[in-house]
Amino acid sequence: MNALVVINPNSSQTVTDGIDRAIDPLRSFGIPIRCLTLAEGPPGIESQQQADLTIAPMLKLAAAQNDAAGYVIACFGDPGLHALRDQTSLPVVGIQEASVMTALTLGHKFGVIAILPASIPRHLRAFGAMGVSGRLAGDRALGLSVADLAEDGKSLNAMIATGKRLRDEDGADVLIMGCAGMARFRDPLQDATGLPVVDPAQAAVSMAVGQIRLNLSHEVRRTDHA
Repeated sequence: MNALVVINPNSSQTVTDGIDRAIDPLRSFGIPIRCLTLAEGPPGIESQQQADLTIAPMLKLAAAQNDAAGYVIACFGDPGLHALRDQTSLPVVGIQEASVMTALTLGHKFGVIAILPASIPRHLRAFGAMGVSGRLAGDRALGLSVADLAEDGKSLNAMIATGKRLRDEDGADVLIMGCAGMARFRDPLQDATGLPVVDPAQAAVSMAVGQIRLNLSHEVRRTDHA
């Protein structure tokens, strides 16, 4: 059976392993899921320039997956999302786009927990392009690097504090974790804030699995009974 291919555009195998654990419950739907690390990527994607530089090697890696049933781009910012959709007729889901769509079904105003302030402008550009800026409560940065996320206590405390500010000061009633490497914090963050929390990789894989099962894609494909 062909597999859903989840591509981590940074070069951190630790992040990829975290994504793989986060989406493991979704394997019960019967579609194989393979998580790949882009060796050419930076250790963490923290700017628009870094994100854009991953697109060409990511497209090459995707094209080499001969058994792909669909793709997930596992970077919050969705680098190369539309380019990969140009390259293939298979389902292609970005974790940022999927997490926002999921959040809109769970609350009225979503808040985003970003890693660094430099990430926020590219988030805001994407939300504007999606037409959802009016549903954005706020986008606040932890002030931590991707590497800092490996320190669980430090990261969780910062995430809880940021989540509570998004809730109490900005009016968020649902939170999105703005990085693919945060899934292990979802349950304690929900408990601490009392708000639903969306992990973007889980949201994207859920959406991609559904599209594969229903033969949905951005490009209509012929079926055996067409």
